[in-house]
Amino acid sequence: MAGSQIERAFNLLERLTSAPRGLPLQTLAEELDIPKSATHRMLAELMRLGYVRQNVESSRYHLSTRLVAMGFRYLASSGADIVQPILDQLAQQTGELVRLGVIDGERQTWIAKAQGARSGLRYDPDMGRDAPLFYTASGHAWLSSLSDAQALLLVERQGIADPADFGPNAPKSNAELLERLRIAREHGYAWVVESSAVGTSALAAVVRHPLDGHALGVLSVAGPSARMSEARMHELAPVLLAAVAELSAASPASELFV
Repeated sequence: MAGSQIERAFNLLERLTSAPRGLPLQTLAEELDIPKSATHRMLAELMRLGYVRQNVESSRYHLSTRLVAMGFRYLASSGADIVQPILDQLAQQTGELVRLGVIDGERQTWIAKAQGARSGLRYDPDMGRDAPLFYTASGHAWLSSLSDAQALLLVERQGIADPADFGPNAPKSNAELLERLRIAREHGYAWVVESSAVGTSALAAVVRHPLDGHALGVLSVAGPSARMSEARMHELAPVLLAAVAELSAASPASELFV
């Protein structure tokens, strides 16, 4: 069961972010292991504050647009206007999805994107999710900036999803993961083919602070494996690294990088 009242409230909000059609009270109470009466009281308070609304016909609870508006206001004042043109240019150069993940403590969260694919197959996942470290290019890029011991500790703390949730070429062991990190360090970027999902490929590199070099975030390019073969990703690596260098130089002017 969740601990404090504020933790329960945030757990409710986070659960509703992944349920655009809303969820009934019973489901929320069971999934979050909160007594039904306490769940109802908390939802009522969140509704009073304007963060949650209830569909009268279905009785399902939904997020309101208030959190979305708050997020946009934050991005508008955080230096996103400096970052977005760099992402847009890289998306145009590669013709694929470009994502920026920022590092905050032990988490890397995708917070900005630009879509370069104008037709045909498109890979376009949601923003605001934490990058899985064990099997994604973004995760491997960040882990490769750490020692092996630090990398394995972060993976252990995040946990590894059910193998059914990722692709057939995901690492099969910690030893295989560490070998991929070694190769990423040699090249200066990481890449995966059908590791995070069947039919998708990605490459990624770390954005570093221009003064002390610590990792601030990860920039990635992802798309269908039919277009993003391993050879194609190595061809795209120079433009990715050029964009990373530009982001690193601009990072002190943006509050997105903490």
